[in-house]
Amino acid sequence: METVNIHEAKTHLSRLIERAARGEPFIIAKAGKPMVKVSPIDAPARDEVRRIGFMAGQIKVPSDFDRMGSTEIEQIFSGHE
Repeated sequence: METVNIHEAKTHLSRLIERAARGEPFIIAKAGKPMVKVSPIDAPARDEVRRIGFMAGQIKVPSDFDRMGSTEIEQIFSGHE
């Protein structure tokens, strides 16, 4: 993530806002110390970010999942239709 100092942020505010709106957040620093993060309004908050496993228990995988379509796949690769 890009870090810009306050002077640069003031000078290029319009350009930086356009980039942030496109999903490129940036940090504004004062004397090299990060002060604020600028990100789009519709960006998910830290506690709203979806994590792997968020649908645990809601999806059922058939027990024969690894064999599904095996006949058709074998026909395709063997050249027999």
